[in-house]
Amino acid sequence: MIDTFFSLGLLDSSKALFMSLVIGILFGIVLERAGFGSSRRLSGVFYFKDMAVIKVMFTAMITAVVGIALSLRFGLISEQAIYLNPTIYKAQILGGLIFGIGFVTGGWCPGTAAVGAASGKWDAFVFLGGAVGGSLFFNETYAWVKGFYDAGNQHTAFVYQSIGMSKDGFVLLFVLMGILIFWCMELIEKKMVQKSDYLQSGFLKRFSFVLFITGFSVFMILGEPSPAAKNKAPFTQSTSIETTEQALLNRIENALDHMEPEELARRIITGQQDLFLVDVRSESEFLKFHIKTARHIPLTDLVKQLEPYRNHGLIVLYSNGMTHPAQARDALSRLGFGNVYLLTDGLDGFINQCLKPVSLRSEPVPESAALEINQWRQFFLMSDSALAVNLPRAGLPIKGLTLPGIIDAQTLFAHLNDPGMRVIDLRSQPEYNTSHIPGSLSLHVESLRGNIKGVPSCLLPANLLAGHLSLMGIQPETLVVLVYGEKVQDATLLGMALERLGHTTYALLSGGYIKWKALGFSTDAMLPQITGSTYPDTDKDHFTIDYPAVFSHVQNKSALIIDVRPQAYYAGEKSDEARAGHIPGAVNRPFDLDTVKTADAIEFKPVSELTAAYEKIIPSKKAPVIVHCRTGHQASQTCFVLRHLLGYNRIFWYDAGWTEWAARKELPVKTGTSP
Repeated sequence: MIDTFFSLGLLDSSKALFMSLVIGILFGIVLERAGFGSSRRLSGVFYFKDMAVIKVMFTAMITAVVGIALSLRFGLISEQAIYLNPTIYKAQILGGLIFGIGFVTGGWCPGTAAVGAASGKWDAFVFLGGAVGGSLFFNETYAWVKGFYDAGNQHTAFVYQSIGMSKDGFVLLFVLMGILIFWCMELIEKKMVQKSDYLQSGFLKRFSFVLFITGFSVFMILGEPSPAAKNKAPFTQSTSIETTEQALLNRIENALDHMEPEELARRIITGQQDLFLVDVRSESEFLKFHIKTARHIPLTDLVKQLEPYRNHGLIVLYSNGMTHPAQARDALSRLGFGNVYLLTDGLDGFINQCLKPVSLRSEPVPESAALEINQWRQFFLMSDSALAVNLPRAGLPIKGLTLPGIIDAQTLFAHLNDPGMRVIDLRSQPEYNTSHIPGSLSLHVESLRGNIKGVPSCLLPANLLAGHLSLMGIQPETLVVLVYGEKVQDATLLGMALERLGHTTYALLSGGYIKWKALGFSTDAMLPQITGSTYPDTDKDHFTIDYPAVFSHVQNKSALIIDVRPQAYYAGEKSDEARAGHIPGAVNRPFDLDTVKTADAIEFKPVSELTAAYEKIIPSKKAPVIVHCRTGHQASQTCFVLRHLLGYNRIFWYDAGWTEWAARKELPVKTGTSP
């Protein structure tokens, strides 16, 4: 699929400007060669003395129509990637008449005048000056004509959609009209100037025959449904264009096509599960800043990636403004998506309405609204590793310590008595009771998990996790150090729990308790005195992914899936679940390959070694990756490595993992050692 500057939202970029200059220069050369650099030849059309311009224009239009139709048919480009001028019949008809009068009078249009000016023709310079003056005049008198400016607005659509024709029928009709125009132009020239270059020659007949065969072939190609269409008839086959458009208009009339920024913020902050927020801007803009929980999907991939959510839940589209989302909303509506909304005023509106500080607002804000705005600002602007990687991370309470990350025993010992620190020991309670790092708290990792909607061993929801942290006296600004014993994944699973609450000020003790003790640092068996806290229970998790989303990625091959279980379980040679094997397309990278066991401890391998290993698997730091194991425990370790040690941007955690996938008979399973 070809992405355009329009579909990528880059029309105002330097690359687009450069390409427009190049295309404009080449276009001007072609116009000059075709005779469009002569005002006498251009105005000759209106006196029926020289019809070459009409013939050139129709040749270009037929080429464009056929080329676009075939490109759409074979999937080279999507309709959403093409910019369509708004169809405003009344205003455009009047504008066309004014334009035509100017064309006849001056012999130039703005484009051809530019060509003529480049060729040194003074009348072209005069015409360009008149065009600039006319634009200024229109600007000054706009208040008088603004009522007519938008008259007859039919919104944006392809011509064949506006007149209710099929795409293939329109292409054939347009080609036939072109053939008729060519013959008519020759007849007009023969009658008016007693000369026709092609009327009596065989060229016009051969040319007309080639055009007819081309149009008919396109008609047959477009008229043949694709295999997917044969198996699953699209919405538009059973619903007329008029019905579809009327349904869309009804949704607009009843305000069922858009969502206000404040409503979106409230839905997100309350953790609404069936809300699917989509950012359709370019990936570079998305990575700079995006609304928390949003997913980046290019316009050209919307239909494919949103298919699992067709008429399920709420799909909200946004860009900087509303133009692209509105066009995408209309297109999706025609394809049968009845649950697509656009964000009113886009990201700019969301920032102004929800994230702008109360102190900077021009009008007084009621106290209740101010409290809500401050809550939104804390939620959407708080540093969070789950946000785009170029947003600021959590504060660094210890100089040189990157969070989330790794802390060595020497550094921990030097700051062990810091009031803003909590050390959590994840070993078994008997081990903790025997000896532990002074001041550390004991926490059994299984207390973080439970049965969620029938699936066992899933990470608990935010409110229950917040209760754990509150009982241990942890606050959002607390630096939490995680101490493991024989299993690094115990610490990383607690890390996932912290990140579900947006708590990114945490670090794993390098080598865990075993290395701490091997280095000779002090231990005791005292139970610390803790004053409880009230940790906010807001769910800030958008890295956990469910099975419908995983299945969608499997079908569309839109994400890399890494199965971190031992190879025997991946291949199906061993199994302790409903079915043996792995998710089709998943690659196997056992979690324990990322650690090394020494006489002193179990630690992560050097970052350089991990980088080299994962570069062979993952194509880029921005590639979407889904990580899973059996119950999410081992996968949490791989997620920590990829996100916080190696800096991969789009890592998703399938917590329910193979336990859920194997039990759902409708989901595909593959055995063997290959993906």
